Amino acid sequence: MATSWVVTGLGIIVSLLGYYLTPNAWGFGILGFGLAHIVLGILDMFRTPVRSRY
Repeated sequence: MATSWVVTGLGIIVSLLGYYLTPNAWGFGILGFGLAHIVLGILDMFRTPVRSRY
């Protein structure tokens, strides 16, 4: 669960960086990269953990 929060937090930071660079093409790419990390971090919070057999 802590990893999901770290991924989401870093996604927010990267998205803000991309938002401030949006007039540039790199800004849109960085913004999308950050938003993808936010979505993946939130989806990971809802995933049930897999138990190891060993």
